[in-house]
Amino acid sequence: MAALETEVVNVPGARLHVEVRGSGPLLLLVPGGASDAAVFEALAEQLAARYRVVSYDPRGISRSPLDGPPVDQRVEVQAEDALLLLDLHAVPGEPVRVLGSCAGALVALELLRRHPDRVDVVVAHEPPSMRLLPDAGAQLAFFEEVHRVYLREGAAAGMRRLASAFGGRPAPDLPEVRDNTTFFLAHVMRPTTAFLPDLAALARLASRITPAGGEESRGYLIHRPVAALAAALRRDLVLFPGGHSGYAKHPEAFARQLSALLDALPGREAAGPVAAEADGPTVAEAAGPTVAEADGPTVAEAAPCDS
Repeated sequence: MAALETEVVNVPGARLHVEVRGSGPLLLLVPGGASDAAVFEALAEQLAARYRVVSYDPRGISRSPLDGPPVDQRVEVQAEDALLLLDLHAVPGEPVRVLGSCAGALVALELLRRHPDRVDVVVAHEPPSMRLLPDAGAQLAFFEEVHRVYLREGAAAGMRRLASAFGGRPAPDLPEVRDNTTFFLAHVMRPTTAFLPDLAALARLASRITPAGGEESRGYLIHRPVAALAAALRRDLVLFPGGHSGYAKHPEAFARQLSALLDALPGREAAGPVAAEADGPTVAEAAGPTVAEADGPTVAEAAPCDS
């Protein structure tokens, strides 16, 4: 078992619980939704033989308290939190890899967009940006409905309604330090699903981005945005073992595939300067191929979660 170092990092408005394992090139793991660093523990153990793995509880989650009252979380702010962790742990000029899952994938993409000189590659595992979809209005309305159910009937009812995004399955039992469901439903879910990545900017960095998803979550609403992202950036969609949380359920197989993928991806130097990278589609242009490549059930077609 790799030695574990923990620390508390002060960021504007919060204090982050951070975990560091292993040695080698820096690999930042960014959790999403209601998850904390514990969700990556088994994966980080597998990866620590080859990488210096940094994982953390996002602000407002588990051991990373906010300095003030709970507020809606913004992807842009969390990207700057991630940058501060790079400032602390990355050697100047070293290649930095980032794996983000769910909301963490949006944070990773935004970190790359804002600071392309600091990040070599991003593996974006099922970012839940509903605004990438051609039926974005209907899907965003679904998440508003989940929020209303939560306010009216409580967190358990909200999560039951949310399950249709996962094909009607209940939320998986993940290794989290604390139950962050209420904070997630109140302050993370809606701003995350409504966040639209800057596709024009990311297209210029597309050679450094790998859209990724779960083998078992194909066809679910939660998978559709990453298929749309892959189409918009003209990148292959890489499928990993398991579903939306395959990194927690199949850490050994997930780590093997991730390590092989990271070895094969070009970094900043191999990809060339940012300005020289190929232009990609704008948001408007991306809407065309997305429909064909991101087919999957809408909320109305997905298996009901409360029947």
